[in-house]
Amino acid sequence: MSLRWTRRPEGSTWGDFGPDDERGRLNLLTPEKVRQGVAEVREGLTFCLSLPLDLPGGNVLNPRRHPPQITPTRRANGRPNMNFPVCEEVDGATDVICDDRALIHLQYSTQWDSLAHVGSLFDADGAGAAPTFYNGFRGGRDIVGPSTPEAADQPSRAKKLGIERLAEVGMQGRAVMIDLRAHLGDAKAKVGYDQLAGIIAADAVVIEPGDMVCLHTGFAERLIAMGGEPDPKQVHNLCAGLDGRDPQLLDWITRSGLCALIADNYAVEAYPAGIGPACCATLPLHEHCLFKLGVNLGELWHLTPLADWLRAHGRNRFLLTAPPLRLPGAIGSPVTPIATV
Repeated sequence: MSLRWTRRPEGSTWGDFGPDDERGRLNLLTPEKVRQGVAEVREGLTFCLSLPLDLPGGNVLNPRRHPPQITPTRRANGRPNMNFPVCEEVDGATDVICDDRALIHLQYSTQWDSLAHVGSLFDADGAGAAPTFYNGFRGGRDIVGPSTPEAADQPSRAKKLGIERLAEVGMQGRAVMIDLRAHLGDAKAKVGYDQLAGIIAADAVVIEPGDMVCLHTGFAERLIAMGGEPDPKQVHNLCAGLDGRDPQLLDWITRSGLCALIADNYAVEAYPAGIGPACCATLPLHEHCLFKLGVNLGELWHLTPLADWLRAHGRNRFLLTAPPLRLPGAIGSPVTPIATV
C-alpha cells in the first residue's frame, strides 16, 4: 500500500485501483463502455448539454463565483486586438484581427468537479486529522495554494487529482438518464433512496458498472428561462436534489458502480443538506463521491431537451462525450458535453 496512508475511510475505494491512482472509478470507463455507448447511437442526433457559460448569471447561486469576463488581447503598443486593421503595422495588409481572452471561474456554469474539489479532515496515518483527498493525497503537499487573504491571488495547483485526469480518460462512454422531473415536477424536493429506486423501477432504468449517470431535475431549464437574472428567492427553492444524508442512497451509489454522477442542478445533492451527526460534512454526497469513492461530479448541465427526447422515444441510454479542459492543476473545468442518440 502507499505510504500516504495506513487507514482509509470506511466504504472507500482507496487503493483498489492502485496505491497511486488518481482516476478513481473512472478506471471502470473502459473501452468496452465506450463501445456500449457507441451502440446506443441509432439516429445520429446530437444534443449540446452545456448551458451558455455566462449562466446562471450574477452570483446568486454562489457568491464566490462570477460570470466570465471577455476582453481583447493587446498589441505591443497597447492597442486592443479587436477589429484591428493589420495595415496599421504592415503596409498594404488587408487583414482585420480579433483576438480575446477570458477570466473565467472554472465552476461557474456547466462543469466537472475533479477529485481535488472536496476532501475531508481525516487521520490517514495516525498523525491526526488533516486536509486529505481521495486515495490519501494531502492538502498542502499534493493540492497547494495560498491560505491567507493577503496571498489570495497567488497561484494554486492540484499536483495530484487535477481536472486533467478526466481529459486524459476522454470522458466518453455510455450514459444513463434518470428523469426526476418527469415524476416530481419543478418543486423543490430532497430525493432519498426509496424515492429514487421507485423512479428507476418505474422507468425501467438499468445502471451497470462504468456507466455515467445523469439526473434530470429541470433546474438548468428554469435558469435559462430567467435570462441571466436569477431570482434570489426562487432559485434556491426549485427542483430536486439527492439527499446526501440518506445512507441508503450513498450505498446505492457505491453498489451501482457508476463512474460519474451528473445533474442539471447546482450541486447534484440538495443543499443545505440538513442536520447530520456531530463532525460531519456539509456536503455529504460530495464527500462520499469525491473523497471516498473517486466518483467525479458534473453540475449545472442542460439536460431537459435530451431527457424529453429520450422519454418520447422510450429510451434512457445514450453516448456521452464530455472531456473537460486539459488544464493541468485545475480543480474544476467548464465542459461542453455532447450526447448522441
